[in-house]
Amino acid sequence: MPDSDSPRHHRPSVPGATFFEEISDGADPAAIREAGDLAATLLVRGAQGADDHDLVERVLHLADTEGLETLAEVWSGAPADTLAGCLWRLYVLRAWVHRSPSAVAAEYDAGLAGAQVARVVAGVADPPGPDEVKSMIDEVLRGIVGDFAVTLLRAAAFARVVATGRATVAGSVHADTVRMLTLAEQLEAAGHLELRGALA
Repeated sequence: MPDSDSPRHHRPSVPGATFFEEISDGADPAAIREAGDLAATLLVRGAQGADDHDLVERVLHLADTEGLETLAEVWSGAPADTLAGCLWRLYVLRAWVHRSPSAVAAEYDAGLAGAQVARVVAGVADPPGPDEVKSMIDEVLRGIVGDFAVTLLRAAAFARVVATGRATVAGSVHADTVRMLTLAEQLEAAGHLELRGALA
């Protein structure tokens, strides 16, 4: 008979394909939101601290396997200061980097001089080429199953450098720059909430 005081080890659980399929097939927006929040909680809280390589890679490639449109249906309306809202912003950021790595690298490079502190936090290799920015954003998202606060703060720093680069290249602040800066500020604020244990 097992000792009731001995620690139990459970494999972290994350939502699977059928979970998201069931959410997206639902008709009630409130039910979709609730299920989306549950999925976000399972993904972040259920997987934190996991050292299972397959699990980490599954979380990283969630948008690839489930489709960004499916994730949008369950997470895109979530506030920035929630787990669901944070995950949506992180996956959109990764999708953008993978879709336009050369443009991202150029904007990041242009922003380095004006955002030195953010540059250090983001941790992109120097010089930042297309492969380097893709590698960095993937490394950041792997942190979802590690230290979520660090994930959010690194992603925020990366977005801040890119926003600075956009303004530098354009010579002024445009709507795209404001959107990227807003994303950076939202992720940074969420990171500080997570450090205080207040992100839900």
